[in-house]
Amino acid sequence: MLPDFSLANFIQALPKTETHLHVEGALPYELLHDLDPGRWPARPAFRERGYRYASFPDFEQQLLEHALPWFASAERYYEAARVMFARHVAQNVKYVETSFHLPVTGFIGVPGPEIIAAIRAAAPVSIAVRVFAGMLRSDINGPLRATIDQLEKWENLAGVDLHGNEAMPTEPGTAEVWARLRAAGKVTKCHAGEFDGAARVREAIEVLGVTRVQHGVRAIEDAAVVRLAAERGVTFDVCPISNIGLKVFPSMAEHPIRRLMQAGVRCTVSTDDPLCFANNLNEEYLALAHGLAFTRQELAVAARSGFEVALLPAEQKQPWLEQLDAIIRG
Repeated sequence: MLPDFSLANFIQALPKTETHLHVEGALPYELLHDLDPGRWPARPAFRERGYRYASFPDFEQQLLEHALPWFASAERYYEAARVMFARHVAQNVKYVETSFHLPVTGFIGVPGPEIIAAIRAAAPVSIAVRVFAGMLRSDINGPLRATIDQLEKWENLAGVDLHGNEAMPTEPGTAEVWARLRAAGKVTKCHAGEFDGAARVREAIEVLGVTRVQHGVRAIEDAAVVRLAAERGVTFDVCPISNIGLKVFPSMAEHPIRRLMQAGVRCTVSTDDPLCFANNLNEEYLALAHGLAFTRQELAVAARSGFEVALLPAEQKQPWLEQLDAIIRG
């Protein structure tokens, strides 16, 4: 039998992972407030739970206006990551995959290897951290190409992620770059199925060759794409509160994560951009319980999925998997 204690305590006690987290979008807001309270008030409207972004560009603008003034040095990345990881420790998170945006002229002028070193240095011993480099779809054939062609040589870079506005086409040559990076031992991800439909999820899987799709939730619009993801063993790194804040779905009750899981798609749970959504990982699990009536066993399955794909030795994952399996068995 499951222990009889509150849902909040149950979620707190779950060993958890965070596998879809943008470090710039996870900037702890209080760091900005402490830096300049006049410019960044304690409770801005966009951080209220009921706030909805008008569009992806509206969200992106809000993010950039707040993140860019902070991320001006490796030391600032370290400080933001230090606070961010402390919050993970407080929520019993054991493993984190976080991405940073590749620096380009006029946008975060800190060399990528310095960013990676700063983030890793901020990680406490109780959390395993893997760092990914994120880029826009248009960056593959833009000014960042010379940097992208060096990524397989970057020490301690776990992988890469294609992100940004899904309205952008995927540039020719992206599949070749992604295949080259996989051959060099890097994990490749792609944002898809958030602001565009199931066809972009199919593209991510069949053309780019990824097995880790960030979001992926609009695959639910095409049963064939859901089957494809399940058959290929693709993982959707889902961020429910982000999906509601960005109006991908009108409410949590209409979110398709349970239907995806029931169809055999592995789904993890993460926060995406806590700077913009004022969310944390425990709240994501609570949102599934309250908005979709997830049972404790279903929450444990979601937590287990994160450990299944974690870039960790099997023996390191095993104690957490066994703990979650005991909950799932009831």
